[in-house]
Amino acid sequence: MTPNDLVVTPKGVRFQKKLYPCSIGKGHIRTDKHEGDGATPRGILRIVGMLYRPDRIPQPVPWAEPIGPRDLWSDAPTDAHYNIHVQAPYSHSHEALRRADPLYDLVILTNWNWPNAIPHKGSAIFIHQWRRPGYPTEGCIAFRRDHLHQIAGHITKKTRLIVK
Repeated sequence: MTPNDLVVTPKGVRFQKKLYPCSIGKGHIRTDKHEGDGATPRGILRIVGMLYRPDRIPQPVPWAEPIGPRDLWSDAPTDAHYNIHVQAPYSHSHEALRRADPLYDLVILTNWNWPNAIPHKGSAIFIHQWRRPGYPTEGCIAFRRDHLHQIAGHITKKTRLIVK
């Protein structure tokens, strides 16, 4: 582990010598993650991208990509596009990346079950804004808005998300 890794601990996420409160999945941390369990997968994940809402926030880092009105994430285990960024119209199960609420104004992408997804092993594990302190996610890691933006400005594609 390095100070530039995001390390999930029972007290929050340790990053660059600071501890940030966070929310994890409603299914807690599991080693046997599968689609729909609401769990955060135990393991070492890599940062593979960052998305942001250009109509709401400035580009957080030069490598962040804008979220447009047609951007979706496939969570359809039986579809060939399972666990990848897709565009509307898309007839299979998916999650909208452009939301009315601010949860996905800034999204850090991990390599959970990506790029060669195994059906039913679970779709995207994002790092995003929380609803409120302690409110669980569907498996993602979530932070207070200002903490998420602080972290996003200092991570690189070499940063790892370590979930113990």
